[in-house]
Amino acid sequence: MKILLPIDGSAVCLEAVRFAIRMAQEGLQCSMVLANVQEPATLYEWVVAHDQQVIEEASAAAGAHTLAAAQALLETSGITYECEVAMGDPAHTLIDILENFQCDLVVMGASGMSTLRSALLGSVSNEVLHAAGVPVVIVKAVEPAEPAETDEVE
Repeated sequence: MKILLPIDGSAVCLEAVRFAIRMAQEGLQCSMVLANVQEPATLYEWVVAHDQQVIEEASAAAGAHTLAAAQALLETSGITYECEVAMGDPAHTLIDILENFQCDLVVMGASGMSTLRSALLGSVSNEVLHAAGVPVVIVKAVEPAEPAETDEVE
């Protein structure tokens, strides 16, 4: 089984990587595809750079840097993986990567947006969930434990 792990540099995406690692450690025979999608260059970046190659190199370097923490987790676990850095609309590009690498499953972090904001703007995880032709596991951010309430007498 090949698992696509979209990586955006957030803490929740690393939780998704840890979740996939746990599945592998519990017996799932799999390899992983780490994917980072860089947003297209802005008009300002085009004006400043003057060169498409400079923008592409900067995007590739930023993507490689973003994948580093996930790569370290997979290397420590001894799980085989491939990396892909692409540029474009995140959700559509992730679907393209999913199909190009023939992945069987997507494990990705939820952005943590509110329901209203997600409905208005759309989220990458929501778009991938609905567009992917394979199962998608959405890993939510780990909520910090709330401290127990204590009655202090002053």
